[in-house]
Amino acid sequence: MFDARPTMSAANIDYYRHRAAQFRSQVERRLDGSLTEEEFRPLRLMNGVYLQLHAYMLRVAIPYGTLSPDQMRTLALLARKWDKGYGHFTTRQNIQYNWPKLVDIPDMLDALAEAGLHAIQTSGNTIRNVTTDAFAGAAADEITDPRPYAELLRLWSTDHGEFQFLPRKFKIAISAGKHERAVIAAHDIGLRVVRNAAGETGFEVWIGGGLGRTPLLGQVVRDFLPRRICCLMSKRS
Repeated sequence: MFDARPTMSAANIDYYRHRAAQFRSQVERRLDGSLTEEEFRPLRLMNGVYLQLHAYMLRVAIPYGTLSPDQMRTLALLARKWDKGYGHFTTRQNIQYNWPKLVDIPDMLDALAEAGLHAIQTSGNTIRNVTTDAFAGAAADEITDPRPYAELLRLWSTDHGEFQFLPRKFKIAISAGKHERAVIAAHDIGLRVVRNAAGETGFEVWIGGGLGRTPLLGQVVRDFLPRRICCLMSKRS
């Protein structure tokens, strides 16, 4: 069975602590005037912090929508202690807090780090949270659990130097069921796990979809991409 706690390794938690400490220093410089809002903007976006009309907003990453009970408790703590008692789950399976004070956001990131959570790449022109079927791992019609593939994509894309300043945000989804529930046609890259006539597992590949100002449905560019080729490409990256 797939371990649905991909972010809980000691190395990951240490890295999330480091990122939180780095952002704390940046917030202090913004608050004392050493950084202008324009200078601060790319730094906060790298940590999932938006500036809205009335307040800042923090968007927390939930890789392919999977949470442990302890992580869910941490999200509830953030809502109670630093927001208005609630958060908003998004279409990308993340959660947003719309009323935190900027001075409190480093503390929120510290609490998230201890639970193996973070806000990296939840904003800005980068590869966003990789999503999948909400019933992944439990759906009766799925060929295989799609979450391991989503995890490989997450590991490959997170903090990858080539994907930090793309022309626009970039979204990936993966589905593995007979009934397509991950809306892969509305993503920049959509992957659907399929089997060919020989019983081999591979991917139907969609590209070019989106739900922006001008919604587009993607197009199929490969009916069957063998899984072994995907694994080789991942290793070379």
